[in-house]
Amino acid sequence: MKAFKIPESVLVVIYTPAREVLLIERADNPGFWQSVTGSRETPDEPLAQTALREVFEETGIAGKFNVLADWAVSNTYEIYPAWRGRYPPGVTHNTEHVFGLCVPSRMPIILDPREHTAFEWLPWLEAADRCFSPSNAEAVLMLSRILLQRGD
Repeated sequence: MKAFKIPESVLVVIYTPAREVLLIERADNPGFWQSVTGSRETPDEPLAQTALREVFEETGIAGKFNVLADWAVSNTYEIYPAWRGRYPPGVTHNTEHVFGLCVPSRMPIILDPREHTAFEWLPWLEAADRCFSPSNAEAVLMLSRILLQRGD
């Protein structure tokens, strides 16, 4: 039997210096586009480690070539009823921690077809419009402000 998911996850906005954002389409919900997301494997797994693991598992991008940044934003949201069976009984909410990952340019992406069926690199505003999750769209919209604060 598969273990329940931990209701604490990461969302990683992967982007280029030109503010192109990578989105991937969910296999279980065609038309649902998102950034990389995933839950902690153990309650004590560092969130940055969760983020880099999920990026590699979902895209094939290895963290050593990139710069991961904790955007110090957390969102708590209700888990879609269709996905609650993945969590322990009675769990209805998840806390998501937002990270950004800058890659030098558009990179080849290796998808796991059981999880995602397509990917696109989009200008950041177009990417925000494409996201099915409101918290994901908000994270993508934060990109410009984050880069301005860093002087990029």
